[in-house]
Amino acid sequence: MAGMWWARRDLRLHDNPALVAAANDAAITDGSAIALFVLDPALWDAAGAVRRAWLTSSLSALSDSLDGRLIVRHGNPIQVVPEVAAAAGAEQVHIAADFGPYGVDRDLKVETALESAGRSLVRTGSPYAVAPGRVTKSDLTPYRVYTPFYRAWCAHGWRSPAPDPDVWPEWQSASTGTLSTQGWPTAPAGIELPAAGENAALDRWHRFCEGGLSTYDSLRDRADLAGTSMLSAHLRWGEIHPRTLLAELGDSPAHTVFRKEIAWREFYADVLHQQPSSARTWLNPKFANMHHDSGAEADSRFEAWRTGTTGYPFVDAGMRQLLAEGWMHNRVRMVVASFLVKDLHLPWQRGASWFMRQLRDGDLASNQHGWQWVAGSGTDASPYYRIFNPVTQGLRFDPAGDYVRRYVSELAALPGAAVHQPWDHPLLAGEYPDRIVDHAVERDESLARYAALKQVAGAEGGHE
Repeated sequence: MAGMWWARRDLRLHDNPALVAAANDAAITDGSAIALFVLDPALWDAAGAVRRAWLTSSLSALSDSLDGRLIVRHGNPIQVVPEVAAAAGAEQVHIAADFGPYGVDRDLKVETALESAGRSLVRTGSPYAVAPGRVTKSDLTPYRVYTPFYRAWCAHGWRSPAPDPDVWPEWQSASTGTLSTQGWPTAPAGIELPAAGENAALDRWHRFCEGGLSTYDSLRDRADLAGTSMLSAHLRWGEIHPRTLLAELGDSPAHTVFRKEIAWREFYADVLHQQPSSARTWLNPKFANMHHDSGAEADSRFEAWRTGTTGYPFVDAGMRQLLAEGWMHNRVRMVVASFLVKDLHLPWQRGASWFMRQLRDGDLASNQHGWQWVAGSGTDASPYYRIFNPVTQGLRFDPAGDYVRRYVSELAALPGAAVHQPWDHPLLAGEYPDRIVDHAVERDESLARYAALKQVAGAEGGHE
């Protein structure tokens, strides 16, 4: 009998409780174990090319760490996992618990299939420092606002990084049907992705600790500087666990702010776990009555936003960065999201869906609830009046215009901060598109729509 580890969002060997549990199974049997990853069509088919490329690169790195013996199968986990467990003679299948809407349902069905064959699914650990559902108010209800959640999350605390197995198992390969890692998807033409995998994640973390972490509190919002950790994709795929990061943080202002950013990720996971429907619908249901634009003109404006041709340089730079790298600076994510919802008056779901298709770090909870926060329908207590000005945001967080020039080639010749207000600059020569909307006008329109929504909510007995 072999120990069995079914990897999902924990593509690493170290600080991995589920892998340790599988290794312990192996230690009391014949010392062998199998590591399985299932390319689930329900997730694979919905992923964009960049996310597929990152995943396959990460799986290749994990397989190398397992002496080339990672078993990769394509198919429905409800059929594949029991089949592999039966072939290996594994009585228990070890996983890190999944708390997403799809993952919870899938795991319950896999568990039922295993139990019908006399086997069990064992959940050990999760992708989070504190599993969703653990942090609650005194009356055991979930938090809806971040700041009290953060205080309770810190008070709850988290485990230290998990130690490696006492004895590493001998990893076994499958007798038939394993997919070759040769010829797997690579990044689309023109996109060069950073290295994926556990070693790359640890290297990036150590380099960030030696550099940007000490100034994280003051520089993280600067789009023109390398002031962030760039760990989001590594965290999304579990190439590094948040425990590993938290264990090395102190109490300096910069470390505290970084800890708070980790907590945001865990807060959004908790919100989605408590209200799975919020992945697709408004967390605050009154926003279902908000008037959004539709039709040919709305679609044309969405296309300009999607392609980075809105005529607003900071917005366009962000959208072109997304297309070029499968990633976007977080401050810019908020600005482009605000522009879509509050300048173009389109529902947040359109933007969130586009992001999930393009982002290499596309995490359902963080993405959807980040968009809802900007749209005003999410967890913020008084959110809708926050409408980001795309020009002043650019001047503040890209003061010399370097970020815009990096991604908007039409503006590369413009000096300094002129790139943020380029429309009448003599060097522009008409190459850059005109603004598709007037921000001042659309800001007033957005607030008017919100006022109308409040009147409807009040007439129907709604409340803030």
